[in-house]
Order: sequence, then structure tokens, then C-alpha cells
Amino acid sequence: MKAITYTTFGTPVDVLSVTDTATPEPAAGAVRVRMTASPIHNHDLWTIRGSYGYKPELPATAGSEAAGVVEAVGAGVDDTLIGQRVAVAGVAGAWAEQFVAPAVGLVPLPDAVSDDVGSQLLAMPLSALALLEQLPLQAGDWLVQTAANGTVGKLMIGMARERGIKVLNLVRRVEAKTELEAFGVDAVLSTEEDDWKTQAEAIVGEAGARAAIDSVGGPIVADVADLLGRDGELIVFGTAAGVPLALNAGNMISRHLTVKGFWGARVMAEMSTEDKVRLIGELVQLAVAGKLHLPSGGDFRLDQYQAAIDASLTAGRSGKILFKP
Repeated sequence: MKAITYTTFGTPVDVLSVTDTATPEPAAGAVRVRMTASPIHNHDLWTIRGSYGYKPELPATAGSEAAGVVEAVGAGVDDTLIGQRVAVAGVAGAWAEQFVAPAVGLVPLPDAVSDDVGSQLLAMPLSALALLEQLPLQAGDWLVQTAANGTVGKLMIGMARERGIKVLNLVRRVEAKTELEAFGVDAVLSTEEDDWKTQAEAIVGEAGARAAIDSVGGPIVADVADLLGRDGELIVFGTAAGVPLALNAGNMISRHLTVKGFWGARVMAEMSTEDKVRLIGELVQLAVAGKLHLPSGGDFRLDQYQAAIDASLTAGRSGKILFKP
């Protein structure tokens, strides 16, 4: 079978290659899945660079989430799973024609959920939903988020709306603002506009926002934190800019602001089985109802990985770049 592999850490387009490898056999408690769609996440690229919180043993096959069809099962696994469409995340080697995964991590996909949506159903949406549940927010509170036009940003808009939470959405480009407004999103500001912060302060009001999520980093974080009210909470979710975040000490001190990191992999590992099942069930219901905006930003074959990665790093795409057989 074909797989996208690497033998050293580095820039993805430089260190990746498509190789012919043996089709894996599932061990006890595992299954083999035929991949039908697998997204390129930022954390996949960080892993390949060797800069993520998890470093695989080399050589490694890239990719961590996919939708697919169960082709074979290992010892102790119910063979009625064979032929079942499933979603799975947190696996090693999803960018391959076939891969193995723990049976306990499979999420059956209803017919109403497409491969495009199913392949993105767990990693980002589950992290976003878990984060939203952890934030000190009630109906009517304001939440500020950067990178609002990204996958997590769009998910957060819909999930917060379901809970009556108001969201101030920050994007860099004016074009991204127009895109979100066309999508039916209000309270959107472009940070390219000179008076965006004045507009933001007027929107959240004198009391300020209760919480903020930053996925960018750099100097914009200081402005975002300034929009928080007393005892506000800033969550560092990502670092698209790749530079240290900035903060204004005066407001941090006087308002007793809190800054916390959020790493989905750790949160999922520490979450109880009951809570995980509950959240996944909510996601599947939202997907069936068409309330999860998870479009493809472009489909690529495995041997088109260089073009796929370039596309994933291009601003303004409509969704996640997907590998398909």
C-alpha cells in the first residue's frame, strides 16, 4: 500500500515522501481501516517538524485523523465492525491507504455524515467543544476569539450560539471578515482596520469579555487581553504566527487576568470516558443536523502531498485540505 512517511524531522515538503509499505495487520484490540479521507491539521505539520508535544518514533507515517471503512479486526474485536464506516483521531499513520487504530477509539458514522465531515469530526470539534465547556461562560457572556475564520473559529461560533454565548470574532484580512459575514456571522472585525480595537471595546461593553481564545500569538494577544473584564480568562489555543505572545502587565495585574494553555491531546487523555462519550454524541448529532461547518478546502491524492501541504498553508482556503485515495 502507499503511505506518506518520513525518516527525519524537518520542513514537511522536504522530509516527506510517498512510499510503498506493507499493509499493516491489526494487533489484539485493534482494527485496520481503509482511509477514505484524512485532513491536514496544523499539529500534523508540527509533528513532522519535530516541534509538537508528541514525537513519533522514526521512521513514521504522517497523519492523525481520518474517516474510513473497517477492513480487518484483531483478536478480541467484534468482527461485525468489518465494513462499518468510522471516524478516528489521535492515531499514528492516517495519511495512508490503510492504517491501524484501537477499536475503542472508533466512532461509527451515520449515513447522513459525509466522509469530508467524518474525517474532521473529532480532533478539532472535540477540542473546541471541550474547551467551550471548560470556559467560565454563561448565556449572555462575551467570548473573544482570534482566527475566527479558521476551522476551530467557525466551530466555536456555532457551538457558542447553541449555548447563548455571544462571540466577538477577530480576523486579520478584510476579505475574511466579508466571508464570515456572508456565512451569517455578526460581530466580526478585521484587525487590519485602524479602529478595530475601539469598535471591539464598544461591542463587549464596559464590563468587557468574560473569556478569550487566541490561536495566533504575537502582539495581537495584548490587544485581545485588553478586551477582557475583571477576572477574565485568556486561553492560548494555537500559535499561527509562530512568535511569542505579548501582554500588557498593567491590565493583567489590575484585572486579575488568567492566561492558560489548552492542549487537546492532554485534555482528551484526562477526560472521563463518560464525558468523552457525551461530547462525541453531541458532535455526531450536530453533524447529522448539518450544524457543523466542516467543508473540504481541497482534495488531494497521497502522491500530491507537496501541493496539498502548500494548499494547507495558504490563507483564505474554505476548509481543511483532505487526502483521499
